[in-house]
Amino acid sequence: MTTASLDIPSIKHKVSPEEWAVRVDLAAAYRLVALFGWDDLVFTHISARVPGAEEHFLINPYGVFFDEITASSLVKIDLDGNKVEESPFPVNPAGFVIHSAIHAARHDAKCVLHTHTLNGVAVSTQQAGLLPVSQHSMSVLGSLGYHDFEGPALNDDEKPRLVADLGNHGHLILRNHGLLTVGETVAEAFVNMYYLETSCAIQVRAQAGGELIPVPKKVIDASYAAMMNASRGRSRTRGELVWPGLLRRVERADPSYRL
Repeated sequence: MTTASLDIPSIKHKVSPEEWAVRVDLAAAYRLVALFGWDDLVFTHISARVPGAEEHFLINPYGVFFDEITASSLVKIDLDGNKVEESPFPVNPAGFVIHSAIHAARHDAKCVLHTHTLNGVAVSTQQAGLLPVSQHSMSVLGSLGYHDFEGPALNDDEKPRLVADLGNHGHLILRNHGLLTVGETVAEAFVNMYYLETSCAIQVRAQAGGELIPVPKKVIDASYAAMMNASRGRSRTRGELVWPGLLRRVERADPSYRL
């Protein structure tokens, strides 16, 4: 079976069931980014580590719009940017620099999601960064880093600074650039981005409406600790809770992501 838009043959029979499952989730994440309006033509990227091949990861075929991406069209590369399997598509050089740096340093970061949304870029240009003005931001601020803008992410010498600024966080604001999240699963990285993006959107709208009411630091710290404790006590993470519903949303819009 092939997709109508890309005419890419299915490779389901050529990869392990574990890799195929990650490919389907990653393709769904690309479709969801498009559905949520977080895409920037073809110039952002999401990657996922290949199960059983820790030095290989999957990334978007450069030049393909996110609402066209399928499980079979994803490009498999190594940490040096070399294609592991044949693909007619190139890889975004900036995508490779950012994602290879994080995947090499953070083995728990099995998925890395990067966006250039209007809200995210707007907040990334503000000196104070993300402000403690919404409940959504409470789940972000305790695990948020900042990375200063060094121009387009094309130089390998930026990698150590990017990794250091991310640290052990799940969220990163790339100043004057955009947003980045990581997760142990595609679902976790996506839900982390949902909360970071929504926090930025709330902030930008609130700033247009008058004086803001900041949340005291002791409330921020207590709220984040309570959220983390609640997460550890749940049988399912936030990602596991909402991901099946998100997949149903993609399925209703266009089931070709699974091809």
